Amino acid sequence: MNANKEELRNQILSVHKRRFATKAFDSEKKISAEDWAVILEAGRLSPSSFGYEPWKFLLIENEAVKDGLNEIAWGAQNSLKGASHFLIVLARKNLTGNSTHVKHMVEDVFGVPYSETAPQTVFFNQFQKNDFQLTDERSLFDWASKQTYITMANMMTTAAFLDIDSCPIEGFNKEAVEQYLSSQNIVNLDTFGVSYMAGFGYRAQDIPVKKRQALSDIYEVVE
Repeated sequence: MNANKEELRNQILSVHKRRFATKAFDSEKKISAEDWAVILEAGRLSPSSFGYEPWKFLLIENEAVKDGLNEIAWGAQNSLKGASHFLIVLARKNLTGNSTHVKHMVEDVFGVPYSETAPQTVFFNQFQKNDFQLTDERSLFDWASKQTYITMANMMTTAAFLDIDSCPIEGFNKEAVEQYLSSQNIVNLDTFGVSYMAGFGYRAQDIPVKKRQALSDIYEVVE
Protein backbone atom coordinates (compact mmCIF):
# COMPACT_ATOMS: atom_id res chain seq x y z
CA MET A 1 0.00 0.00 0.00
CA ASN A 2 2.77 2.45 0.92
CA ALA A 3 4.66 1.66 -2.28
CA ASN A 4 1.52 2.26 -4.34
CA LYS A 5 0.89 5.57 -2.54
CA GLU A 6 4.45 6.70 -3.22
CA GLU A 7 4.07 5.77 -6.87
CA LEU A 8 0.85 7.79 -7.02
CA ARG A 9 2.51 10.81 -5.43
CA ASN A 10 5.30 10.69 -7.98
CA GLN A 11 2.82 10.33 -10.82
CA ILE A 12 0.83 13.36 -9.67
CA LEU A 13 3.92 15.57 -9.44
CA SER A 14 5.21 14.27 -12.77
CA VAL A 15 1.97 15.30 -14.47
CA HIS A 16 2.11 18.77 -12.97
CA LYS A 17 5.71 19.16 -14.10
CA ARG A 18 4.86 18.16 -17.71
CA ARG A 19 1.94 20.61 -17.91
CA PHE A 20 2.96 23.96 -19.38
CA ALA A 21 1.43 26.80 -21.37
CA THR A 22 2.00 25.41 -24.84
CA LYS A 23 2.88 28.06 -27.41
CA ALA A 24 3.14 25.82 -30.48
CA PHE A 25 0.64 23.08 -31.30
CA ASP A 26 0.83 20.35 -33.93
CA SER A 27 -2.24 21.10 -36.07
CA GLU A 28 -2.19 17.59 -37.55
CA LYS A 29 -2.85 15.88 -34.21
CA LYS A 30 -6.39 15.78 -32.86
CA ILE A 31 -7.74 14.91 -29.44
CA SER A 32 -9.97 11.85 -29.48
CA ALA A 33 -13.65 12.25 -28.64
CA GLU A 34 -13.18 9.98 -25.63
CA ASP A 35 -10.31 12.04 -24.20
CA TRP A 36 -12.11 15.34 -24.83
CA ALA A 37 -15.19 14.02 -23.03
CA VAL A 38 -13.07 13.29 -19.95
CA ILE A 39 -11.48 16.77 -20.02
CA LEU A 40 -14.92 18.40 -20.26
CA GLU A 41 -16.27 16.20 -17.49
CA ALA A 42 -13.42 17.34 -15.23
CA GLY A 43 -14.59 20.89 -15.88
CA ARG A 44 -18.24 20.04 -15.31
CA LEU A 45 -17.49 18.31 -12.02
CA SER A 46 -15.47 21.25 -10.69
CA PRO A 47 -16.54 22.95 -7.46
CA SER A 48 -18.05 26.42 -7.36
CA SER A 49 -19.12 28.76 -4.60
CA PHE A 50 -22.46 27.57 -3.21
CA GLY A 51 -22.49 25.03 -6.06
CA TYR A 52 -24.08 27.51 -8.47
CA GLU A 53 -21.79 26.72 -11.46
CA PRO A 54 -21.75 30.21 -13.03
CA TRP A 55 -20.10 29.08 -16.27
CA LYS A 56 -20.60 28.03 -19.86
CA PHE A 57 -18.09 26.37 -22.21
CA LEU A 58 -17.91 27.28 -25.92
CA LEU A 59 -15.97 24.95 -28.19
CA ILE A 60 -15.12 27.04 -31.26
CA GLU A 61 -14.94 24.88 -34.38
CA ASN A 62 -16.17 27.41 -36.94
CA GLU A 63 -13.12 28.54 -38.95
CA ALA A 64 -14.68 31.89 -39.87
CA VAL A 65 -15.25 32.65 -36.19
CA LYS A 66 -11.65 31.67 -35.45
CA ASP A 67 -10.46 34.05 -38.16
CA GLY A 68 -12.51 36.85 -36.60
CA LEU A 69 -11.04 36.16 -33.18
CA ASN A 70 -7.49 36.05 -34.54
CA GLU A 71 -7.42 39.83 -35.00
CA ILE A 72 -8.59 40.70 -31.49
CA ALA A 73 -7.13 37.87 -29.41
CA TRP A 74 -3.36 38.20 -29.79
CA GLY A 75 -2.62 35.64 -27.08
CA ALA A 76 -4.85 33.06 -28.76
CA GLN A 77 -3.34 33.14 -32.24
CA ASN A 78 -1.11 30.08 -31.80
CA SER A 79 -3.99 28.09 -30.33
CA LEU A 80 -6.43 29.25 -32.99
CA LYS A 81 -4.06 28.05 -35.70
CA GLY A 82 -2.78 24.83 -34.17
CA ALA A 83 -4.74 23.56 -31.18
CA SER A 84 -7.02 20.59 -31.67
CA HIS A 85 -9.73 22.17 -29.50
CA PHE A 86 -10.22 25.89 -28.81
CA LEU A 87 -12.38 26.80 -25.83
CA ILE A 88 -13.92 30.06 -24.68
CA VAL A 89 -15.26 29.98 -21.13
CA LEU A 90 -17.97 32.39 -20.09
CA ALA A 91 -18.96 33.64 -16.65
CA ARG A 92 -22.48 34.62 -15.71
CA LYS A 93 -23.39 38.23 -15.02
CA ASN A 94 -25.45 39.52 -12.10
CA LEU A 95 -25.66 36.19 -10.31
CA THR A 96 -27.55 36.78 -7.06
CA GLY A 97 -29.81 34.70 -4.86
CA ASN A 98 -32.81 36.07 -6.73
CA SER A 99 -31.51 35.41 -10.25
CA THR A 100 -33.11 33.01 -12.72
CA HIS A 101 -29.99 30.85 -12.81
CA VAL A 102 -29.96 30.33 -9.05
CA LYS A 103 -33.62 29.36 -9.18
CA HIS A 104 -32.78 26.85 -11.94
CA MET A 105 -29.90 25.40 -9.93
CA VAL A 106 -31.97 25.04 -6.76
CA GLU A 107 -35.01 23.50 -8.40
CA ASP A 108 -33.64 21.58 -11.40
CA VAL A 109 -30.20 20.54 -10.13
CA PHE A 110 -30.44 20.46 -6.32
CA GLY A 111 -34.02 19.20 -6.48
CA VAL A 112 -35.52 21.38 -3.77
CA PRO A 113 -38.18 24.11 -3.90
CA TYR A 114 -36.92 27.65 -4.51
CA SER A 115 -38.03 30.64 -2.51
CA GLU A 116 -36.62 34.15 -2.16
CA THR A 117 -37.19 33.83 1.58
CA ALA A 118 -35.62 30.36 1.93
CA PRO A 119 -32.68 30.27 4.39
CA GLN A 120 -30.16 29.42 1.64
CA THR A 121 -31.33 32.28 -0.58
CA VAL A 122 -31.22 34.78 2.28
CA PHE A 123 -27.81 33.53 3.43
CA PHE A 124 -26.37 33.71 -0.09
CA ASN A 125 -27.59 37.28 -0.58
CA GLN A 126 -26.16 38.28 2.79
CA PHE A 127 -22.84 36.60 1.94
CA GLN A 128 -22.57 38.54 -1.31
CA LYS A 129 -23.52 41.88 0.22
CA ASN A 130 -21.91 41.74 3.65
CA ASP A 131 -18.96 39.35 3.40
CA PHE A 132 -17.62 39.93 -0.13
CA GLN A 133 -19.26 43.28 -0.94
CA LEU A 134 -20.58 41.98 -4.25
CA THR A 135 -22.95 44.85 -4.85
CA ASP A 136 -22.47 45.91 -8.48
CA GLU A 137 -22.29 44.31 -11.90
CA ARG A 138 -18.48 44.35 -12.13
CA SER A 139 -17.85 42.79 -8.72
CA LEU A 140 -20.50 40.14 -9.36
CA PHE A 141 -18.93 39.24 -12.70
CA ASP A 142 -15.41 39.12 -11.26
CA TRP A 143 -16.64 36.80 -8.50
CA ALA A 144 -18.32 34.49 -11.02
CA SER A 145 -15.23 34.58 -13.24
CA LYS A 146 -13.10 33.38 -10.31
CA GLN A 147 -15.24 30.26 -10.17
CA THR A 148 -14.55 29.50 -13.84
CA TYR A 149 -10.80 29.43 -13.23
CA ILE A 150 -11.27 26.35 -11.05
CA THR A 151 -12.63 24.54 -14.11
CA MET A 152 -9.63 25.65 -16.16
CA ALA A 153 -7.14 24.22 -13.67
CA ASN A 154 -9.00 20.93 -13.49
CA MET A 155 -9.32 20.62 -17.26
CA MET A 156 -5.65 21.40 -17.88
CA THR A 157 -4.47 18.95 -15.22
CA THR A 158 -6.78 16.26 -16.57
CA ALA A 159 -5.43 16.91 -20.06
CA ALA A 160 -1.88 16.53 -18.78
CA PHE A 161 -2.78 13.16 -17.25
CA LEU A 162 -3.91 12.13 -20.75
CA ASP A 163 -0.63 13.43 -22.25
CA ILE A 164 -2.52 16.31 -23.87
CA ASP A 165 -1.15 19.85 -23.84
CA SER A 166 -2.94 23.08 -23.13
CA CYS A 167 -2.57 26.84 -23.03
CA PRO A 168 -4.62 29.15 -20.78
CA ILE A 169 -5.27 32.48 -22.50
CA GLU A 170 -6.00 35.96 -21.19
CA GLY A 171 -4.29 37.72 -24.09
CA PHE A 172 -7.27 39.35 -25.77
CA ASN A 173 -9.28 42.56 -25.84
CA LYS A 174 -12.22 41.55 -23.67
CA GLU A 175 -14.63 44.18 -24.95
CA ALA A 176 -13.77 43.54 -28.59
CA VAL A 177 -14.08 39.77 -28.20
CA GLU A 178 -17.41 40.05 -26.44
CA GLN A 179 -18.79 42.43 -29.05
CA TYR A 180 -17.60 40.13 -31.83
CA LEU A 181 -19.18 37.05 -30.26
CA SER A 182 -22.37 39.02 -29.71
CA SER A 183 -22.41 40.16 -33.35
CA GLN A 184 -22.15 36.51 -34.40
CA ASN A 185 -25.11 35.63 -32.12
CA ILE A 186 -22.84 33.34 -30.09
CA VAL A 187 -23.04 35.12 -26.72
CA ASN A 188 -25.87 37.02 -25.05
CA LEU A 189 -24.01 39.81 -23.27
CA ASP A 190 -26.94 40.43 -20.93
CA THR A 191 -26.28 37.01 -19.44
CA PHE A 192 -22.60 36.19 -19.98
CA GLY A 193 -19.16 37.75 -20.29
CA VAL A 194 -15.91 36.20 -21.47
CA SER A 195 -13.73 34.89 -18.64
CA TYR A 196 -10.82 33.27 -20.52
CA MET A 197 -9.84 31.16 -23.51
CA ALA A 198 -7.87 27.91 -23.66
CA GLY A 199 -6.26 25.80 -26.34
CA PHE A 200 -5.95 22.01 -26.04
CA GLY A 201 -3.95 19.73 -28.30
CA TYR A 202 -0.50 18.28 -28.84
CA ARG A 203 2.68 20.31 -28.53
CA ALA A 204 5.04 21.02 -31.38
CA GLN A 205 7.82 22.08 -29.01
CA ASP A 206 9.89 20.65 -26.17
CA ILE A 207 8.61 20.90 -22.63
CA PRO A 208 10.61 23.65 -20.92
CA VAL A 209 12.10 23.30 -17.46
CA LYS A 210 9.49 24.52 -15.00
CA LYS A 211 10.67 27.51 -12.99
CA ARG A 212 8.84 28.39 -9.80
CA GLN A 213 9.55 30.15 -6.52
CA ALA A 214 10.92 28.03 -3.71
CA LEU A 215 8.27 26.60 -1.40
CA SER A 216 9.82 28.58 1.47
CA ASP A 217 9.00 31.80 -0.42
CA ILE A 218 5.28 31.09 -0.68
CA TYR A 219 4.40 28.76 2.21
CA GLU A 220 4.19 29.67 5.88
CA VAL A 221 2.87 27.64 8.79
CA VAL A 222 0.95 29.74 11.28
CA GLU A 223 1.20 28.01 14.68
